[in-house]
Parts: sequence; C-alpha cells; structure tokens
Amino acid sequence: MLTIIDRYILKRYLATFAAMLLMFIPIGIIIDVSEKVNKMIENKIPLMEIAIYYYHFTIYFANSLFPIFLFLSIIWFTSKLANNTEIIAILSSGISFTRFLRPYIIGASIISVFVLIMGFYVVPKSSEGFNYFRYTYLKGGGKQAMMGNNTDVYRQINDNEFIYVNSFNTESKVAFNFALERFEKEKLVSKITASRIKWNPKDSTYTMFDYTKRTIGALGDKIEKSPEKKTKFTFDLEDLTPVVYIAETLSLDKLNKFIDKQKKRGSSDINVYMVVLYKKYSVPVSAFILTIIAVSVSSMKRRGGMGMNLTIGIAIAFSYVFFDKIFGTIAEKSSFSPLLAVWFPNIFFGILAIFLLRNAKR
Repeated sequence: MLTIIDRYILKRYLATFAAMLLMFIPIGIIIDVSEKVNKMIENKIPLMEIAIYYYHFTIYFANSLFPIFLFLSIIWFTSKLANNTEIIAILSSGISFTRFLRPYIIGASIISVFVLIMGFYVVPKSSEGFNYFRYTYLKGGGKQAMMGNNTDVYRQINDNEFIYVNSFNTESKVAFNFALERFEKEKLVSKITASRIKWNPKDSTYTMFDYTKRTIGALGDKIEKSPEKKTKFTFDLEDLTPVVYIAETLSLDKLNKFIDKQKKRGSSDINVYMVVLYKKYSVPVSAFILTIIAVSVSSMKRRGGMGMNLTIGIAIAFSYVFFDKIFGTIAEKSSFSPLLAVWFPNIFFGILAIFLLRNAKR
C-alpha cells in the first residue's frame, strides 16, 4: 500500500512531468512557427491545415523529447526535496534508499505504459500528419521527395514474381522501363516488359505501353506483343516505393506486417523500419533508467544547489538523446544491428544507473 510519503512523491513526480510538458511544448511551437512562418505565408497554407499540423506537432515533439522532459522534471522536484532537507528527514526515519525509490518506480511505470500505448497507436497517426505537412508545404520537391529514391526499383512481390522499374513518377502514377519476371523452382518461366506502365485509379488496372511477354517453353519461347495492353496486377506501384517516413506512421500490427512484406521484397531500407519498431519498446524502458539516474544525482544536497543538479541532469539527458540519435542513424545507414543500436543507450545508461544508485545508497 502507498503511504502518505509515497503519494506525496508520486503526485509531485506526475505533476512536475506534466508541467514540464506544458512549459516546453509552447516554446517548441513558437520556435517552429518563427522558422516556418515565411513559407506558410508564401505557400498560402489554410489556417485549418496549420492548426491540424500543430496538433500533430505537439504529440510528435513531446514523444521525440520525452526522455529530456522526464529527466528534467525528476531532477527539478527531487532537488527541491533535497534542498528542503525532506529527503534527509525521510531517510533518517529508517526508510532505506531503495524503499524511497518505490513511488518513483511506480511513477515511471505509469509513464511507461502511457508512452507505450501512445507509441503503438497515437504517435504513428501524428507522425503521418506532421511529416505529410512538412513534405507537402515546406520542403522542396513536395510529394516526389516523400518517396525518397524511386529509381532502379527491384522488388520481390510474392514467392514467385519479381518486378523492376527504372523510375517511378508519384504524381502521374507512371513507371518507366517496367519488367515483371515469374520463376518456378528457381527457373524463369515468363517475363513481361513495357516501356511505360500507368496506374488507372478508376478501374484499378494498369496500362502497359510497348508490351512484350516472353513465355519460356521446352521446345521454344512464345512471344506476345502489343503497342498497348490493359491488365490487372496484384501489386501497387506506390507500395513499391513507400514514403520515406512510412514506418513511423504505422501502428504496431501494421508495422510488423509491413516489415515482413519488405523483408520478402529485399528492401534496402529494412534497417530503417527495424529501428522504428525497436524504439517502440526501448523508449518506455528508458523511463525507469532515467528515473533512477535522476533520483541518484539529485537526491544529494550539493554546494551548488539545484543549479548544479540541473546542470548535471541536462548533460546526462542530452547525452542520452545524442547516443539514441547517433546509433539509430548508424543502424539506418549501415549493416550495424538495429536491435543493438536501439538498445545500446539503455544498456549504457542502465549500467550508469546501477553505479549511481550504489553511490547514492552510501
């Protein structure tokens, strides 16, 4: 059962974290507006679109900087407890430092569950709105830039079929130098080629221009040609070149299915998608690690007072975010294990948390 002291600390934990969010999010919005207001006016973006963007921005921003907000909030109110000698009084009453940590761990558990649910279902939707607005209205290249590299696309679309396009125009829904190869028992049985292939949204068909189909036979090949041919395929041209931030916009179940599909297709961006998946689990765990570090650092009354604790706290918090971003980028751009890259900051700072906790107990 929670004691009066437990409820007091837990209430301060959650209230300070909420206050930290309410304090920094408006600052983030003001800075973002000051940077983008010229482009917004220049592109004549509707006010409602801007309002929706900043709703998504709030969730995206809070999720991205969640470790810093959490860390600083704990440093802040725990330092106040230490400066008011409340912690000394609590520990002098016979309560161990480990027992003193219990309301903090309960608070971290509440925050972790909240962040986990948000990361699974709410943040992906806001990430989609946030990124769509940026690429549509604020970044050069517009929707074409959203598709990333859409040249020389080669994908496996099912167990037996492979598709290749030299380039794909997202606006006109046209792919150039199209080829579809079908294999059976690792042997090529047919190949379709076309100089262009166009998606027809009205009837969900494709029109191929300069169409050629070669069917491989034991006694000779069969060749079929036509200047134009309309047909249906099981693949989606846009699905072959997904938007660069697609993984961030998918809920957990959809993300797992998407990753499985991209693995079969041999996507070169698979590490990017895996980093997003692993972060959904690693970020909530960081709440416990950062909580222990923050309490261990700020529970001691220092000569520099709260300012010294905040300085140490800010340095550790930004170091965590730095490690997280650096190793995430390394995994996305190289063959480095995404699992290790995502969890390395938690492993490193988890060891630091154990070390600091032992010193704090002494």
